[in-house]
Amino acid sequence: MKRLLWIALMVSLCCVVASAATDRGKKDKRTRKSEAELLREDDLPVPDPFVACLQPNEPLADDVMELPADVRHHTVNQTLQGIDVSHYQGHIDWRTVARAGGVSYVYVKATEGAQLVDDTYRTNIQGARKAGLKVGCYHFYRPNVSPQLQFQNMVSVVNLRHQDLIPIIDIEIRGREPLPRFQQKLRNFLNMVEKHYCVKPILYTSRDFYNKHLSGPFTGYKYMVARYATDVPELCDDAAFVMWQYSASGRVPGIRGNVDRSCFIDHYTLQDILLP
Repeated sequence: MKRLLWIALMVSLCCVVASAATDRGKKDKRTRKSEAELLREDDLPVPDPFVACLQPNEPLADDVMELPADVRHHTVNQTLQGIDVSHYQGHIDWRTVARAGGVSYVYVKATEGAQLVDDTYRTNIQGARKAGLKVGCYHFYRPNVSPQLQFQNMVSVVNLRHQDLIPIIDIEIRGREPLPRFQQKLRNFLNMVEKHYCVKPILYTSRDFYNKHLSGPFTGYKYMVARYATDVPELCDDAAFVMWQYSASGRVPGIRGNVDRSCFIDHYTLQDILLP
């Protein structure tokens, strides 16, 4: 009898151990699946790419002019400021924006990747121009999408005859391909855009992204550089740093909520971003 009880106890213990191992296996599988999903994160659509503001500077803080000595060679033109908008700003009263002053130029989101078209693009372009503002547009570049398909999406929507400013290509995502492949695909896209519109686009990116992924091969372009702090961003080479996007939480009469604000740097003015 004791022998039978001992055997029954051992069988029960083996069942418990096997069940626990199965549960651990299922849990590990779920964990691995979750990690795989995270690895694909850069392939998913991301709404409006501009990064969260670190230090709101609206209006442009006075201490911008009190920069440390090592960056004081930059000068900030506070009188010529601009904004960029998309569907996230909702309906915009462009007459109020123009009457309030303080906005010299406007960039409107047009397209993203191979298919996305901002549903406020045409309304914003028409409204801003009718109010007397200088207007341009931007395309958000997706490194995991065919450059040819992105080009076709952009040119099917953007007609520069209805705009005043050189278009911007927004470059913020690196993707998982080797850096030379990323740079080659980007170069192909930029070449197609330049050939079609007969003008080099302006490139938008952050300071860190430029220094890590764009410096060197893309010095022939003008740049709008984002850094939401009181110190002017520094690039690691002599690229034409034309505009500084200094805040993502600007307030402008006629626009509900926050809006990205930018200004000209050094000797650059509105003439440097106007279409030929």
